[in-house]
Order: sequence, then C-alpha cells, then structure tokens
Amino acid sequence: MPTRTDLLAATLRPGDVLLVEGLSRFSIAIKYLTQSTWSHSALYIGSWQGQTGMLVEVDVREGVRLVPLSHFFGLQARICRPVKLDESEITELIGYATDRLGYHYDLKNILDLMRYLIPTPPVPNRWRRRMLSLGSGDPTRAICSSLIAQAFQSIRYPILPKVTLEKALDPDMQEIYQEILHIRHHSLFVPRDFDLSPYFEVIKPTLAAGFDPHLVTWGEPSVEQEVQPQQASRHISAD
Repeated sequence: MPTRTDLLAATLRPGDVLLVEGLSRFSIAIKYLTQSTWSHSALYIGSWQGQTGMLVEVDVREGVRLVPLSHFFGLQARICRPVKLDESEITELIGYATDRLGYHYDLKNILDLMRYLIPTPPVPNRWRRRMLSLGSGDPTRAICSSLIAQAFQSIRYPILPKVTLEKALDPDMQEIYQEILHIRHHSLFVPRDFDLSPYFEVIKPTLAAGFDPHLVTWGEPSVEQEVQPQQASRHISAD
C-alpha cells in the first residue's frame, strides 16, 4: 500500500533515510538483484534554500540531485532513522550529501554489485568481495545507497559493519573480548541495508501519526461478498 505523502511529511526528520519501492524496469532489476522490496534510497534534509521537504537522491540520468517529497507520491516507502545524533552531526551528514550535488551515477557499481550478489560461476561468500573492482573509482560518481553510506560513514555512524571479537588491550583483562566494528566499502551497500541495520529505527508514519485501531471505519460486506464464500463452501463440500 502506497504511503501517504502527508504522513511522510509529518514524520520525516532531517537525517532520515527514505527507502522507496520503485516501479520502473530499472527498479525492478534492483529489487531482484537485492532480493528486497526497496529499490531506491534518499536522504531527507528538510529545508534547503527556501524550499521545504527536500531530499538528496541519485538519479540514473541526472546524478546527485535535490527532489521534493512529492517526487515519491504514490510509492510504498519506509523511514529508517539514525539514533542519538546531535544537531551538529546531522548538519555534517547533510553537508556531506549536498556538497556532492551534480555527481554522476556509477553504472559500473551496479555491474559490480551484480557480480557480488549473483556470482557466475558460484564462489564462496568470503571470496566475493575480492572479485569486486568497487565501482569506477571516480570520486564524482555514486549510486543512491553508496552516497548515503558515505555520508553516514563520514560521521562514524554504523550501518552494517563487519563485527569482530577481539581481546581487550589491557593485559589484566585478557579474558574479556570486545566487539570491534569495521567499515564496509561504501560501494557494497544497497537500499535494504538501512532496513536491516540494527542501528536504524524503522519509523512507520501511520503509527507515528497516532493510529488507533478502535477508530477504524470498516465497510460492511456486500451481498456479493457474502454469497461468494457460501458458494465456495458448497464446492468444497461437493469435492
């Protein structure tokens, strides 16, 4: 069910990641490759040069650009929100993304992701990353999820890092292990990673707006709807 734009507008905060289920052939290909509902991601920045409700996204043709929230009207969406970031960190996050307006789309990154997600011939998962050339190598090129990943990594905020257990450095605490997070290369991120990340809160606009199941207005079933189950039940009995 498409998310109402007015609910999104009332719920979004600067720094939120908006995941979108696109309907284009390119979006369908991304959803197939990533085995996910989400084909696109954008970073909500709020007000920008007198305009409100703006997001930074990466378009295949136009590259990194600003779009209004209405751009995603009629599409299913999900809000993924980072936690415990202060105002200066949000400002730095947004500044990283807006400083890259005009960058181009990295189609080579998509090809590399295809090799990683669907390798031919099949190879062990631990070897797949070694096969990647990690995009074009051009710093002025990006895809939607890699740009947002870079922005969060610039303020040291985790998305889906590699986690290892290492012994404490204190010689008197050698029996204690601590989790160490290691940054993944930004080009390996896809939109669904923000949904899967344990460090982002999933915000549902309908619930955030104060949904009350006791106030739902249900339509009464029509005569046709009542007859059809009865007919189905007779068919089942006859079998």
